[in-house]
Amino acid sequence: MEKKNNARALFALMSIYIIWGTTYLAIRVGVKDLPPVLFSGLRWLCAGPIMIGILLLKKYKLPNKNDILHLTISGLLLLGGGNVLVVFAEQWIPSGLTALLITTVPFWAVGIEALIPNGKKLNSFIIVGLILGFLGVTIIFGGDFHKLFEPAYFKGVIGILLAEICWAAGTVYSKYKKISVHPLMGAAAQMIIAGLVISLFGLLIGESTHFSFTHDSLLAFIYLILFGSLAGYGSYIYAISHLPVSLVSTYAYVNPIIALFLGWLILGEEITIWIVLASVVILAGVTVVKKGSERQSIAHTK
Repeated sequence: MEKKNNARALFALMSIYIIWGTTYLAIRVGVKDLPPVLFSGLRWLCAGPIMIGILLLKKYKLPNKNDILHLTISGLLLLGGGNVLVVFAEQWIPSGLTALLITTVPFWAVGIEALIPNGKKLNSFIIVGLILGFLGVTIIFGGDFHKLFEPAYFKGVIGILLAEICWAAGTVYSKYKKISVHPLMGAAAQMIIAGLVISLFGLLIGESTHFSFTHDSLLAFIYLILFGSLAGYGSYIYAISHLPVSLVSTYAYVNPIIALFLGWLILGEEITIWIVLASVVILAGVTVVKKGSERQSIAHTK
């Protein structure tokens, strides 16, 4: 059964690599016409009940009172902090540059995990792998790196930084605070709880007066519900419940490659030899981190 769960978790991780690489583009399209907080909150508020309905039909049990507390904390960190702030930032920061900045999530995640009393400590493989991954993505977007210091991007950069910290903290919290229900049921509850809080906040700050779908923003909204929320977030929650945080966090290295490909396919952006080289470096970093996470798990069980 453990091997079966690990196989499913690895498949879930592969899904995250691909699906979340496409969501940067969808968010960028949607936030051009929709206010960021309600855009994000309503997405999760729509996705959560759909997932819970499917799981209830399959006879999965609902979370208990203790579960709700942990799911509220992790959901608000991951979705209320991590996701909303990414949507907020993409008002000013292009999707590709956002993907670049998000690559630092593994640094925060493994750093936070290393600081907690029973957390897994860093080893040389993980450190080298993270450096390789960040170097590879830096090569891809090296020509645009100076934009990080332009005043117009300042709010977006701050938003991404806070999003990274929230997402990493939520990831580690979810890893160590176990719940009694299936991870997918937990993910559905997180969507509803966070979706309610985010949407209420959006209403309080007056975003409802600016919320009106266009053709493109509606398509982006639907795509993010079906793929980014239901398929992507469900896979993420399942993966972090069965795999090391350092391994799951490597999705942040692969997502920019997908975002780059979409830029070439949809926007006609050029792919150079430097981009190909960077892709090789990123994949090498993912491989090294995977090796380090395996050694980390062995050391932690001794």
